[in-house]
Amino acid sequence: MTPQEYGASRAALWTGAVVLVTDADGRVLVQSVDYRPDRLLPGGAVDAGEAPAAAAAREVREELGVEGRYPRGLAVDWIPPDTAGIPPEMGFPGEIMHVYDGGTWAPERIGRIRLPAQEITAVHFAEPADLPALMDPGDARRALSALRARVNGGGPALLEDGRPTLPTALDRLGVLRSRRIPLHGTWHPGPVPAGLPVREPAAWLFAPDGRVLLLISRTTGSAHLPPPVPASVPLGYRHADGAAHPRTVARLPSPLPAGDPAYARLLATPEQVRELADWGPAGHAELAAVHEARVRLSLPPAPRTPLTELPEEGPDR
Repeated sequence: MTPQEYGASRAALWTGAVVLVTDADGRVLVQSVDYRPDRLLPGGAVDAGEAPAAAAAREVREELGVEGRYPRGLAVDWIPPDTAGIPPEMGFPGEIMHVYDGGTWAPERIGRIRLPAQEITAVHFAEPADLPALMDPGDARRALSALRARVNGGGPALLEDGRPTLPTALDRLGVLRSRRIPLHGTWHPGPVPAGLPVREPAAWLFAPDGRVLLLISRTTGSAHLPPPVPASVPLGYRHADGAAHPRTVARLPSPLPAGDPAYARLLATPEQVRELADWGPAGHAELAAVHEARVRLSLPPAPRTPLTELPEEGPDR
């Protein structure tokens, strides 16, 4: 094959770059635009000769007026040429879309957003489970896959039309496909005072490596802390809606009691649990209390690793 023949044989694809940004409550920044009804992540086409990460930074600057660099990739998606909704006259050959991690923006940075005179008409932060109703189906799949990859911490996801080629436990269980139940209120250390109604007690149960047990509903994909075990000791409580939502802490029992088949049992870092919940500012105080309890239990801090399903016999002791 000659160089000309080889060059002609290669697939010609467009290249795009978008940035996934969340706020402190784990909601995703999406844009309204003046040329289509559905919402988009900030980003767009990679110009000729431009690196995708440079395109991501340029697009955020042009669309939101915010300077930044986004070197960490969350996903790379292959968008097929026969994708629905693209006008035939566009001659769409397919596209490689890079999704970069824009991080969590504080209110001060969100307040610096300045929209251009045209194209971007509004921005808002959407609950992850609402993305399929707001976005094109492929865009929503891509955004949710990228968000799960960020929480999972196992590196960028490789996608085909928004679907992971090697699904993680979060992908298989459809985590974040249902709206998270908000539990804000205020955090208080110690046991629940007498006379305060108690609702939904839960426990932080530590494995030997510093990770904790997390339950995922197989039906809805929602994440929950497990119920307390007999060895649990009070950690604190969330005061919300006129009631106390107590938290206790303990080591994972060995052997584990039989689990509810409606829930998958995963090991996660405390930070991953926090990122899958809508706990408001009090979540930071609770997370700090969890790490203080971990130290008292003489357990190591867990590095961010992919969430793993717990075998029925439990972790090694």
